[in-house]
Amino acid sequence: MGSLPTGTLSVEEQQQQLNVDGTSRIERARWVLESPDPPGLWHELIGSIKETVFPHGNNLSLLSTQKSRWRRAVSLLQGVFPILSWGRNYKASKFKKDLMAGLTLASLSIPQSIGYASLAKLDPQYGLYTSVVPPLIYALMGSSREIAIGPVAVVSLLMSSMIQKVEDPAADPSAYRKLVFTATFFAGTFQALFGLFRWLGFLVDFLSHAAIVGFMGGAAIIIGLQQLKGLFGISHFTNNTDVTSVMKAVLNSIHHPWYPLNFVLGSSFLIFILITRFIGRRNKKFFWLPAIAPLISVILSTLIVFLTKADKHGVKIVKHIKGGLNPISAHQIQFNGPIVGHAAKIGLISAVVALTESIAVGRSFASIKGYHLDGNTEMVAMGFMNIAGSLTSCYVATGSFSRTAVNFSAGCETVVSNIVMAITVLISLELFTRLLYFTPIAILASIILSALPGLIDINEAYYIWKVDKLDFLACIGAFIGVLFVSVEIGLLAAVTISFAKIILNSIRPGTELLGRLPGTDIFCDTSQYPMAIKTPGILIIRVSSASICFANANFIRERLDEYRHFGNPCTRRIAQEVGFTWHRSKTLI
Repeated sequence: MGSLPTGTLSVEEQQQQLNVDGTSRIERARWVLESPDPPGLWHELIGSIKETVFPHGNNLSLLSTQKSRWRRAVSLLQGVFPILSWGRNYKASKFKKDLMAGLTLASLSIPQSIGYASLAKLDPQYGLYTSVVPPLIYALMGSSREIAIGPVAVVSLLMSSMIQKVEDPAADPSAYRKLVFTATFFAGTFQALFGLFRWLGFLVDFLSHAAIVGFMGGAAIIIGLQQLKGLFGISHFTNNTDVTSVMKAVLNSIHHPWYPLNFVLGSSFLIFILITRFIGRRNKKFFWLPAIAPLISVILSTLIVFLTKADKHGVKIVKHIKGGLNPISAHQIQFNGPIVGHAAKIGLISAVVALTESIAVGRSFASIKGYHLDGNTEMVAMGFMNIAGSLTSCYVATGSFSRTAVNFSAGCETVVSNIVMAITVLISLELFTRLLYFTPIAILASIILSALPGLIDINEAYYIWKVDKLDFLACIGAFIGVLFVSVEIGLLAAVTISFAKIILNSIRPGTELLGRLPGTDIFCDTSQYPMAIKTPGILIIRVSSASICFANANFIRERLDEYRHFGNPCTRRIAQEVGFTWHRSKTLI
């Protein structure tokens, strides 16, 4: 009997193949019908934490037990403290650049921190405290190389606007500080939970870029109007943050005594700061000039007031600033009583806003340097630095865009620049706070005013209008809400509009009729590209939705049915097939 031709099977081999195919089909059916239970909630939470603290993976099963434990310990430490990863390759040449960047950063941070503390309705030293402990903690746990940590204008305004509705800073400053530290502790706790349990981070995503643009613009105008109090030396002013109340307070101040020397001094140095910023932008070699201009303004104005005794002629001064190390404030954090609910709400809102601003700033500069910024690691670092800050007399700190830009321009290589900046501020607290006694409040107002133009981005708002009208609606909603009602109402309006947009896009997705661009194999929307060629006898439709489900099934079916007006005989058949196959596969091809 001759051999079988190549590529053919005998009867027995064919039977065995059929048995194998039948067995595999039965096995596949068994796995489908008797599928294992999905991982439980606790398993997902533990897995999320492992992914955050073990960034280098957990595939250590091939190693010996002792070596595996050592690798896991090292991976855990590197995940919690990224400085252990890059610190081994840190060189003296990098430290020189970080030292100069840190000193330049401190020269800007000191006057800004004092000004932002007044914006938060706190004594000046609390702004300096916030520029010491949080940057040191972030340097150990953060993953960004350029971001500069400290108090920022928007978060300072946000906290003061919400907290003073519960506690009056003028009537009971001690109770006000306790609420600030408690809210800061909750903010840090929420931020750490967002990073450890990754699926909680969606709260940050609800503040879209458009919402942030509108929120920042409205907050900048409110902050600017509130600085009129310091710029004009007004004594009686409102605690409200809406533009109507602020303008009424400014107009009513006409009937109260005010001293024009405050305005002359503040506006003169405001012009000086803006001129140095213009020079720094025109010539990159003078990047350090706008960075040290606020500190020069503070020093010169303090000398002017001291030598001329201008405080005797109506110029309002800072007076005593308590120096020394950060005092412990753990005993001031309250976890019982009626204010806990308010502190938790304020902490949650502050946490989301601070994270959104910081991650946006960090990712912007990380993309320039060409590396990836892990959002979850950032959330954990921000959380623990604010928890530590709440225990050491600090309020909510985050990444500042203006100081980060200065840090980047100064040539920083790593977060060591934050360490240098924190140590410099700490030395200033120990040695130089007494010298700031005669610092005029008008100068602090001018420093804050000089930082506000960077928060208003009209070009970006116009770009959002051209790209997406619903996104622009969220932008305007946040802007109007902050400007005319309150900061938290503006945020709520932005989140509500963004959430409504998501739902609207889910239940009413766009459908596009596609055609082929001449001379290519690319198919595009025929309404956007009228030159696109339609394929005879075939109707090509794209549904602009990542999820096709029961919520939008009828809408898509109606949209397909409307295409029958084009006269294409296959359209009705497509619509019928969609209705037939919908409940079987839930997928439209």
